[in-house]
Amino acid sequence: MPTAKVNNINLFYTVTGTGEPILLVHGHPFDHTMWDPQIDAFSKQYQVIAPDLRGYGKTALPKSGTSRFEDYATDMLALMDSLGIVTFHLAGLSQGGQFIMEIFRQAPKRVKSLILADTFASLDTPETKQLRYDTADRLEKEGMDFYADEAIFKMILREHVTTMPEIAAHVIKMMKSTLPKGAATALRARAERIDYLNLVLPSVNVPTLVVVGRQDEFTPVAKAEEMQEKLQNCKLVIVEDAGHMPNLEHPDEFNEVVLDFLEGISYSETSL
Repeated sequence: MPTAKVNNINLFYTVTGTGEPILLVHGHPFDHTMWDPQIDAFSKQYQVIAPDLRGYGKTALPKSGTSRFEDYATDMLALMDSLGIVTFHLAGLSQGGQFIMEIFRQAPKRVKSLILADTFASLDTPETKQLRYDTADRLEKEGMDFYADEAIFKMILREHVTTMPEIAAHVIKMMKSTLPKGAATALRARAERIDYLNLVLPSVNVPTLVVVGRQDEFTPVAKAEEMQEKLQNCKLVIVEDAGHMPNLEHPDEFNEVVLDFLEGISYSETSL
């Protein structure tokens, strides 16, 4: 089981394929297996690194101290250091999308491109911020089952829970397998993040792809368009008939969009 000792945690990760590196950062409350269709497709052309964030999957939280939002990004950069990878493409979904904005903020010269899937960059409203804290408290008291049973119908479309039973089962399994403390810690960290929409996105100078499910309730299309307006070199793609996880609901389309985007970057670099 490959792990890297970073920031006082043993961080689990997988590396698949060869070529230019791409780091995939999972959402909440999942683990690296949410990227299984992407790992399979991307690794035919790229070196795909897929870690479990601290407190998720096979990666534990630090034994002492709290986790700040910035720490999740620092973990990822330390992982890439341990693998000897200097520059890389960077993809994240939902919470993972917010973490990769922080990775760019910390190390902009190391990022070759950004792929922001079903995420948003603006600050939470006061009500949403409080909800994160309330949900964190409830997770620690009641566990993950209630959250998984409620959230599944927003993670993927309600009809897909029935028509895509294997996908639904995978999403539910990831959610229920997450340690409540890990999920709660991340929610509290995210509640205190900075305004990436106005403080970071305008400075992003690398090609950026924004992808969103047409019927995503957690991060609606309007939030994707909001990010596009702040980015200098951005392509927005809306995946029809998809909720919050188009990478699992329509993996072939999602993969094609991402690979076309990456191929376009490579073509531009070789034609200079």
